[in-house]
Amino acid sequence: MKINPLEILLWTFRRNENDVVNIYNTLSPAMQLATGGNMLNFGLWDESDMSAAKAQNRLCDVIAHLAELDSGKSLLDVGSGLSSPAIRWAESYPDIEIWCVNINYLQLQAAKNYLRKKKSSPAICEINATSTMLPFSKKSMERIVALESAQHFRPFENFISESSRVLKKDGILTFAIPVAKKNLNLINLGILTLTWASEHYSKNFVIRMTSKKFDIVEKMEVGQDVYDPLVDYYVKNRRNIQKMLLKQYPSYVENILYKSLLKMKKASREKLIDYLLVKCVKSD
Repeated sequence: MKINPLEILLWTFRRNENDVVNIYNTLSPAMQLATGGNMLNFGLWDESDMSAAKAQNRLCDVIAHLAELDSGKSLLDVGSGLSSPAIRWAESYPDIEIWCVNINYLQLQAAKNYLRKKKSSPAICEINATSTMLPFSKKSMERIVALESAQHFRPFENFISESSRVLKKDGILTFAIPVAKKNLNLINLGILTLTWASEHYSKNFVIRMTSKKFDIVEKMEVGQDVYDPLVDYYVKNRRNIQKMLLKQYPSYVENILYKSLLKMKKASREKLIDYLLVKCVKSD
């Protein structure tokens, strides 16, 4: 896979929707190779169980619990990636109808192809649309989830407004989002700037914007269970991961990824970044 350094710089500083699509088309395979699955999240880690796939599934399950999927009949998964979380939820909660919204058409097609091959395929509808203009009528959904995708939504407040419009009364919005705890810049982020090409919303901003439309009933800062163990897993398994990545990427890409992860751990320990889980309810 060829990567143009100029494109990386454009992704980093411009970050429009096309850039987000290109970022994921270029770098998602690296996460798939490193973890051995199709989940595109950092995972929620248990140090006694250093497995990437289990950490990613654990994050999906925690989000499902927060979103009360066991009592919901309709779910909108915004920024659904390769639809692996939605597939897991559909299998765990067969009574819920799931719509996956993604601006990335290639990811939607990959998810559809995967579902066609499954012997028992859950009923999931894939929709190519943007998070800030959801193609659903007012009060048509009971649950909305954004699992490690809302950091790319711009303007973030438009996503919150659209979620409020689409959710029924007492509907639940749940999201998992990497956040900044202090002002981030090229100096304190360093090389991580190139690989964490999102909006870097602060925790206070996310809470303030969400509170304008929702009652926040639960929020958890879980960065210590995300960044440090993720980096430790990569370092421990780097040799094997390198071999897999070098089949598709030039060696400098893996080196940038490795150095970025080390910087991520340092930024987490310096309280520059965190990871936020939010559950909120529409009250009107």
